[in-house]
Amino acid sequence: MTPRRQLGLVAAVQVLVLACWFAASAVAPALREEWSVSTLASALLTVAVQLGFVTGAVSSAALNLADRFPAHRVVGVSALLAAASTGAIAAFVDGLGPAVALRFLTGVALAGVYPVGMKLMTSWFDRGRGFALGVLVGALTLGSALPQLVTSVASLPWRGVLTVSAVSATAGAVVAFTLVRAGPHARPAPPLAPGFVLTLFRDRGPLLANLGYFGHMWELYAMWTWVPAFLTASVAARSGVEPGRTTVGLTAFTVIGVAGAAGCLVAGRLGDRLGRARVAGWAMRGSATCCVLAALVFGAPLWLVVPVLLAWGVTVIADSGLFSSCVADVVDPRYVGTALTTQTAVGFLLSALTINAVPVVVDLVGWRAAVAALAVGPLAGAVAMARLDAFLRPSLPSGERV
Repeated sequence: MTPRRQLGLVAAVQVLVLACWFAASAVAPALREEWSVSTLASALLTVAVQLGFVTGAVSSAALNLADRFPAHRVVGVSALLAAASTGAIAAFVDGLGPAVALRFLTGVALAGVYPVGMKLMTSWFDRGRGFALGVLVGALTLGSALPQLVTSVASLPWRGVLTVSAVSATAGAVVAFTLVRAGPHARPAPPLAPGFVLTLFRDRGPLLANLGYFGHMWELYAMWTWVPAFLTASVAARSGVEPGRTTVGLTAFTVIGVAGAAGCLVAGRLGDRLGRARVAGWAMRGSATCCVLAALVFGAPLWLVVPVLLAWGVTVIADSGLFSSCVADVVDPRYVGTALTTQTAVGFLLSALTINAVPVVVDLVGWRAAVAALAVGPLAGAVAMARLDAFLRPSLPSGERV
């Protein structure tokens, strides 16, 4: 059992299970038509996942679940719950209310998959941790974008897309139970310490790392949720005709999944060599620039819009694994799982606000202002990461970067 093999297995689990995250969002147009709901109401299908994730993550952090129980079993059980709640919508639901409730449950389940998967990675990697977590976040991006690929290349009804996502998550659970294990850097189960969470917002190192992550989350999921709608509206504003489902789906998958995964891998490698906080700050300044560029090219020809979206897809997620690595490096190693779970809980709560705010701003002042406003988060986060880089650098041994 080698670190590289476990890296591949944990990443595969993330791809397979995280397909449930945007499964309903990918088929939102069909759901709006069949259930006669508005665009704002259909956004609840994504917001419910975010809020469920926060609920699950806060509960997990308070009880130190990711540190007190075998991590691979926590991931496996959570993956099965995500599969069941997603499959239930496909099998039984005919309205928005029950669907939102089940999407909330899916989010609760995913809180036991993504942050716990990061904890597993830190147990296998000490050196090269930034790259390893970059691989994991790259897997998250591919998994999150997978439903967009399914909708674009297969003529499946919306129930079929959700069923595919549920089957995918079930496969991820099987891999977690049978093949994934904790590594040599795993610590023995620590005592219950609910008060540990407070140190993450009191001590300077964890506080700065968390503030950077919160700026990142202000932008990330709002961009991922609404980039298909932005692209559709941009094409329609220029030509008066909406693009086809295949064009939107493939473009969204490439922007979110392919470009995002590439950004994670490159930033993870650079972070290990040049400094994780420093490279995270570079990525945040890049994504803030892309917010403004996206506003400027709205309604322009596709040959101009798509490259901007691809650059945005790279930079918007490139820093995610670096934040996790920074937090893992500056907290009590016995409670890394709790620290990562707390970080993601607050970040995803913030993302629920911006996901819901985007269509409101679009209705009031248009797409240009809505996407430009997303730059506020990464700009603030870049300031926090510059301060974290300056704070950590004097205390590091020669040649070591955080």
